Amino acid sequence: MLDPSSSEEESDGIVEEESKEAMAPQAGSRISPSRTSESSGGLAPSSSRSSARPTSPSPSAVSEEKEDLEKLHREEEERKKKLQLYVFVMRCIAYPFNAKQPTDMARRQQKISKQQLQQTKDRFQAFLNGETQIVADEAFINAVQSYSEVFLKSDRVAKMVQSGGFSANDFREVFKRHIEKRVRSLPEIDGLSKETVLSSWMAKFDTIYRGDEDPRKAQQRMTASAASELILSKDQLYEMFQNILGIKKFEHQLLYQACQLDNLDEQAAQIRRELDGRLQMADQIARGGKFPKFVSKEMEAMYIEELKSSVNQLMANLESMPVSKGGEFKLQKLKRGHNTSIIDMGQEDENTLSKSDVVLSFTLEVVIMEVVGLKSLAPNRIVYCTMEVEGGEKLQTDQAEASKPTWGTQGDFTTTHPLPAVKVKLFTESTGVLALEDKELGRVVLHPTPNSPKQSELHKMTVTKACPDQDLKIKLAIRMDKPQNMKHCGYLWAFGKNVWKRWKKRFFVLVQVSQYTFAMCSYREKKSEPQELLQLDGYTVDYSDPQPGLDGGRAFFNAVKEGDTVIFASDDEQDRILWVQAMYRATGQSHKPVPPTQVQKLNSKGGASAQMDAPISQFSGLKDADRAQKHGMDEFISANPCSYDHASLFEMLQRLTLDHRLNDTFCCLGWFSPGQVFVLDEYCARNGVRGCHRHLCYLRDLLERAENGAIIDPTLLHYSFAFCASHVHGNREGSSYWGPLGYEAPVSPQSSQSPDPQAAAKRAYIFKLRQRKKSFQSEKRPDGLSTVKVDEKERFEDIKEKLRVILENHIVNFRYFFPFGRPEGALKATLSLLERVLMKDIVTPVPPEEVKGVIRKNLEQAAQLNYQRIKDYAKIEVEKGQKDQKDPENVGRLVTPAKKLEETIRLAELVIEVLQQNQEHHAEAAVTSSGDQSAFAWWTDLMVEHAENFLALYAIDMDAALEIQSPESWDSFPLFQLLNDFLRTDYYLCNGKFHKHLQDLYAPLVVRYVDLMESSIAQSIHKGFERESWEPVNNGSGTSEDLFWKLDALQTFIRDLHWPEEEFAKHLENRIKLMSSNMIENCVKRTRMAFESKLTKSSKSTDFRISPSLCTMFNVMVDAKDQSAKLCAMEMGQEKQFHSQIDELIEESVKDMIQLLVAKFVAILEGVLAKISRYDEGTLFSSFLSFTVKAASKYVDVPKPGMDVADGYVTFMRHSQDMLREKVNEEVYIERLFDQWYTATMNLLGTWLTERMDQQLHVYQLKILIRITKKKYRDFRLQGVLDSTLNSKMYETVRNRLTVEEATASVREGGMQGISMKDSDEEDEED
Repeated sequence: MLDPSSSEEESDGIVEEESKEAMAPQAGSRISPSRTSESSGGLAPSSSRSSARPTSPSPSAVSEEKEDLEKLHREEEERKKKLQLYVFVMRCIAYPFNAKQPTDMARRQQKISKQQLQQTKDRFQAFLNGETQIVADEAFINAVQSYSEVFLKSDRVAKMVQSGGFSANDFREVFKRHIEKRVRSLPEIDGLSKETVLSSWMAKFDTIYRGDEDPRKAQQRMTASAASELILSKDQLYEMFQNILGIKKFEHQLLYQACQLDNLDEQAAQIRRELDGRLQMADQIARGGKFPKFVSKEMEAMYIEELKSSVNQLMANLESMPVSKGGEFKLQKLKRGHNTSIIDMGQEDENTLSKSDVVLSFTLEVVIMEVVGLKSLAPNRIVYCTMEVEGGEKLQTDQAEASKPTWGTQGDFTTTHPLPAVKVKLFTESTGVLALEDKELGRVVLHPTPNSPKQSELHKMTVTKACPDQDLKIKLAIRMDKPQNMKHCGYLWAFGKNVWKRWKKRFFVLVQVSQYTFAMCSYREKKSEPQELLQLDGYTVDYSDPQPGLDGGRAFFNAVKEGDTVIFASDDEQDRILWVQAMYRATGQSHKPVPPTQVQKLNSKGGASAQMDAPISQFSGLKDADRAQKHGMDEFISANPCSYDHASLFEMLQRLTLDHRLNDTFCCLGWFSPGQVFVLDEYCARNGVRGCHRHLCYLRDLLERAENGAIIDPTLLHYSFAFCASHVHGNREGSSYWGPLGYEAPVSPQSSQSPDPQAAAKRAYIFKLRQRKKSFQSEKRPDGLSTVKVDEKERFEDIKEKLRVILENHIVNFRYFFPFGRPEGALKATLSLLERVLMKDIVTPVPPEEVKGVIRKNLEQAAQLNYQRIKDYAKIEVEKGQKDQKDPENVGRLVTPAKKLEETIRLAELVIEVLQQNQEHHAEAAVTSSGDQSAFAWWTDLMVEHAENFLALYAIDMDAALEIQSPESWDSFPLFQLLNDFLRTDYYLCNGKFHKHLQDLYAPLVVRYVDLMESSIAQSIHKGFERESWEPVNNGSGTSEDLFWKLDALQTFIRDLHWPEEEFAKHLENRIKLMSSNMIENCVKRTRMAFESKLTKSSKSTDFRISPSLCTMFNVMVDAKDQSAKLCAMEMGQEKQFHSQIDELIEESVKDMIQLLVAKFVAILEGVLAKISRYDEGTLFSSFLSFTVKAASKYVDVPKPGMDVADGYVTFMRHSQDMLREKVNEEVYIERLFDQWYTATMNLLGTWLTERMDQQLHVYQLKILIRITKKKYRDFRLQGVLDSTLNSKMYETVRNRLTVEEATASVREGGMQGISMKDSDEEDEED
């Protein structure tokens, strides 16, 4: 078994070589005692058992044991590596001098977990089920329903939540975007703006999302999380990186105490030692020629300059750190140059200190407690004390009685003397009348130092002659604070060649003038300036043996510099250790002084004195170091940082930090927190980690996480990639380089024309070399470096290719990597980064067509992928539906045409949903916040192509489904309507490839459907009118109602198709209008023919009654006229040709029907007049009838002859009027019919009377005519016939004739028997 310290012996002096492994050799091979004992204890029994057995163990057992040992060894090495890394991180946190915690980073939101997603789903479902008290209208409920179904229950959202890419703010923004269009589409309400509705809906959403949680607690939690994202304290940073590196709490405490992280002086000294070590390492590399492999040989010299320049920059940063905080005096900051190529050696005199540069300021607290031994004064005498620091003001205590001289008074003083004189005097009041001053009893003069005891002590006073008390003592405390720039002080013996030339004991102070300037100063009492000083630059301090011939001092040490040695000695060993450690920090030397007692301890244990750079100061520090050594921590504390490969260590640190960040509660998307950025920045700057290496590792880690499903912000990838690209490419020979201000033109190599061609060629060659070197030196890389390593370039090219593949994969899966447009702006950033990745260098932009071609190819793959996924989703839905229906015989699995069409329609709904989401969330990826599309104006065109490709894939399945449909089936038209309604409203897809294909596919079907419908309607008209019973049905007959319904349904169907092609749509409309016109014309003609046939077959006597069927025919005409206005009229302001033609036909038909009916009424009246014509004067039948009536009237009561004829006509007339008025729906037609009826019959009466102008009417004729005329006039007036029509000339002629005949008949025998042309109440009663 190896000795734990054996590797340290071999590693002494290894500083000269640059380590090529992650850990230093001594840290990589040394095993802690505890681990070693455990491993040896575990291995001993197995070895004893194996030796006792005669047979060897099986190969599998040996291999397993070997694997276990290797695993334990790997775990141990990993643990030690993390411990060493944690030591470096602790020092960065304890004393940062390069970086600050950024305060301008975007604040990250809390990520949504699976449990929170499920809780959110439950809360929204509870709202939809009405289980909450939130009052909402139907529009808001529909919006929440859609949000819940489309977003919350989406598998893409669940995947995004699992990847840690969704925050509560994302949920809110998606809902806000979801409802904006809905709110904008709502009708305007007076007094209620759309913004108010939107705000109200968002407030309700927040209430639903929050649930029963107290909003104050949520606000407090958000505030606390935001604060932790902004800035962290040192303790919080320690705790964070303990979790990142897996460091235990007790290990942190051991390391913290042993490294003295609370001692700022020690940390500053550690930094100075590290920087000096890095300078030495740069010199060793330059001398040994062990350079990394660069892309150009000229970069080797610049590499050394870069190393020294970076160290000088760190020195300048350290120099800018304040030495004292809040001090009254500002110390002069002197620059110390370690690189002679940068700082001129001629400035050395300017760095020499003078006595006036060393200024100290001390604060003293003098507390007077009491006086002891005051016996000579009367108890009631008044005493008091005064105190002063020589050269300053004087202070006085309160008065006290001599019997109890106690005060507890504190006096504060400020002085610049390292050895001040503090005087304290005791006074008593004088009792004499003439006494001018009080009487002094005693005094004490003290010379305190910062090392003096702080507690109160008794001091013997020097009494005056007037005080008999010789044993007078005063108890007081003097506290002298140590200023920040005084690192140590005390009395030492010193002797030197140039200073302190005499061996003498002096008071020394180690003063820090600046971060890199320290001085050893000797002071005298009551002096503010040092008597002599030694600037410690370049000196090395160490313990030394006693010097012969020097009397005084017990413990010796010295400070050595080329050509000078200063010997110091203290009276105490502990004081010597303190002085050496303080001067060790000040000199910044690489050699660690080890006390002789500690060396003896190490030698007694068999170990060698290792290179110990860890701080061990003061005795508490020694104890902490012993504790650390006991627990195996000393190797990590004492490790030399310059001997480690910090590039690999930082790679590990950054990887672990990224894992920790991605697993915390914030939706970081790969961004580090401000505290993590601060520590990583400080580590890189302090340990010389190249910026390109840092970002290359960061890119690689981010891409690995992205491949494993984590959501990484492409903007973050862009930042790191741009940094690496700028570093790797830098300047290109023969072209301008990319600087911070743009392009810079190259300088011509020929400054002047030379007649000598050889000289000109030589000058051109020299100029070329100079320009090449100058170009390397003047490159404006982001990290300020001009060198590029070969491995950096190779790694960059590998990462570039890997990044390109990942970005293209993200674009192919854009619906799943950027669901619902989240993370915000990520798709646009991905496009921008892909464009940058496709660039050959940082100067030449990639042609837009090339970028467009790459993305077009990706979107073609995306179309195939998205379509396949929705097909799988639709198939899962079908299988789930069959499972829910419990189909044991698999009847539902039979692919029938109807089922295939149903699945195709469902697939079309999913296709439309996908395209709508793409349009809403992804099509505007190229649009900036200001609406500018100049960056990726072609993205919209590519998304249109993607949509067409997506629809083309669907067209294959759609065509297959339509091919197996029956030619007589019209169930596929809903599919056309569904697709066409979406496509025609899309600006880009309307009349696109798929849309035209859809039209070409359905145009023959539509034409055939219209043809069949036309034939079917024509047949229904023919058969319907043959079997028509003319029973009233709604507004007409059964056949007419069926006809008009079919025509309206056909036109509605064609209109709902919304055929996108204007020409074909116009053709369909014209054809449907023409067909409707022809069908209505046929209906009108058939109705007129039926009307005429019905009238012809009816009776011509007064027994004729208007049947309901005749009224129904009239109503068919009325309905035809109304329907023609809707079915036959052309829209869009065109000429209404079809409507005007059918309207004229209807009018002519109605006119004919009225004429036929009026002719029927005239014929009936003619029959009545024919009956009474038998009573004409001079006929035989008239005389016979008159004689018979007269003879019979003598014996019986004979009825009035002819009144039954009049009554029968009046009854017929009134019945016809009432039937027409009740059954016919058109008032205009009724009024026209009544006008013609009245006029025709009145003309008939006038003509009949005119023919008998020379004859006297028979009394019976007169009575019938008077009754008919009067009833006709009155009834038609009641039916609304106008007076102008009623009181026509013919009516006046008839009335006058009947009046004259009435007057003539009244003087005859028998008279008119009460019948008269005059109106009377009796007639009204008879009616």
